Amino acid sequence: MSILDLGCGNGSFSHIIAQAGYEVTGVDDSPSGIKFAQQTYSNCQFIQESIYDISPEKLGKKFDIIVAIDVIEHLFYPKELAKVAKKCLNSDGYLIVTTPYHGYWKNLALSIMGKWDQHLTVLWDGGHIKFFSIATLTELLKSQGFSNINFKFAGRLPFLWKDMICYSHI
Repeated sequence: MSILDLGCGNGSFSHIIAQAGYEVTGVDDSPSGIKFAQQTYSNCQFIQESIYDISPEKLGKKFDIIVAIDVIEHLFYPKELAKVAKKCLNSDGYLIVTTPYHGYWKNLALSIMGKWDQHLTVLWDGGHIKFFSIATLTELLKSQGFSNINFKFAGRLPFLWKDMICYSHI
């Protein structure tokens, strides 16, 4: 089974997946991240490329699964991630996207506790620029032809979750 790790950073997650027996290709725009990944993890293929420029032709094939772990919230054009995934997935492939959870109750709790600014980290250069709820991520994926969109959550308290894990089928 082939997996594409979009926004693989330094390749550590790609490496973990490959250790489980999968064929993994990691893609990231960071020259230093890809250089580290290539020097450190020989069980994966790593390509330096912008998420906005990826194509099956550049990657040499299509994939069974595409993962984007905490990437979409950093993109100015998050629909492009879904477009790229659709182009690079096999016809029965799956997309798995994780992103911080932003639902009504969590946002309200952060506001009441005076933690909103700290949570958004707006002064961090290169930080999060998009904030997704279940509804907005679902709408984005549906607009690009994804279906069977499902969510799981990571965190201690329901509706105050830290992250949401979205998996969908084309």
